[in-house]
Amino acid sequence: MATKSPKSYARKPRADAERNRDRVLEAAKEAFTRSGADASLDDIAKQAGVGPGTLYRHFPSREALIEAVYRTEVEKLAAAQRNFTETMAPIEALRAWMLLFVDYIAAKKIIAPALNTLIGDPKKVFEASYTQVWEAIRALVKRAVKSGDIRKDLDPIDLLRALIGVANVSSSPDWQQSARRLVDILITGARPVK
Repeated sequence: MATKSPKSYARKPRADAERNRDRVLEAAKEAFTRSGADASLDDIAKQAGVGPGTLYRHFPSREALIEAVYRTEVEKLAAAQRNFTETMAPIEALRAWMLLFVDYIAAKKIIAPALNTLIGDPKKVFEASYTQVWEAIRALVKRAVKSGDIRKDLDPIDLLRALIGVANVSSSPDWQQSARRLVDILITGARPVK
């Protein structure tokens, strides 16, 4: 008679461990934005209100932390799309998400070079994020087109390209304000011609 081995269940992390992880990620994002990829991990732990051991338990290396910060930003964009779709009118949801996308670009401008340097070839990380971003903007534009708020011929990728273009062309520190203004210009230009 064969004996059954007990099923192994992945334990859900404790709530306090999840909070610690989230605080570390937020502190790391701020530190990497302020100081670049070489920001002190001890300072990040201190800012998050945890010990270095807690930081390393969640993120065993600088590379793991940088990648987690990047993935978290992408996940926030995807979650925001779902939340905005449920709680806002189509055109308002699209505008709010595009404003969040500007913040994502800012984080990516800091984190992407670090990922390239530390991880070597982060293609899989970027490809996964591209898919999530593309699906989010496509769903928002489709909903806005269906409601009549946006022209039917609008290609969602054009909105992303415009915002990314402002970030890449502008070398001034206030590019984010320019990109935020551009969101309203893009929304106005995307409305149906009457």
